[in-house]
Amino acid sequence: METTVKAAKRNKIIYWIATIWLSLGMVSSGVVQLIHLKEEVDLFNHLGYPEYFLTIIGVWKLLGVLAVLVPKFPVVKEWAYAGFFVTMSGALFSHLAVGDTTFEAFFGPILLVVLTVTSWYFRPASRKVIDLQK
Repeated sequence: METTVKAAKRNKIIYWIATIWLSLGMVSSGVVQLIHLKEEVDLFNHLGYPEYFLTIIGVWKLLGVLAVLVPKFPVVKEWAYAGFFVTMSGALFSHLAVGDTTFEAFFGPILLVVLTVTSWYFRPASRKVIDLQK
């Protein structure tokens, strides 16, 4: 019994650390995209995307953070996690497609993919559509 309580506490800590860092990453990059920061516009141009994608992705990142942090609405959370995963894995593939090889180009997307998967995996039962652990 004691080990399950410890495991539950550990999982909760892992969930909140990953979720807070994921949220900070998504909010900061979402805001940068919404304000069309010159460096972000240059990056999107380099990757071959139109500038208006910045607004679309920025809005969805901020809405996704709200969905992940607000209690209840487990189906919306699933969609938010899926959106984060698709967006960040798409960023990774976009960098590969244009021939980027520097670690800096991949660090942010890789980190956010890992945080997305970690937050999703360790989320409490109350934040799941179904509990896979039963």
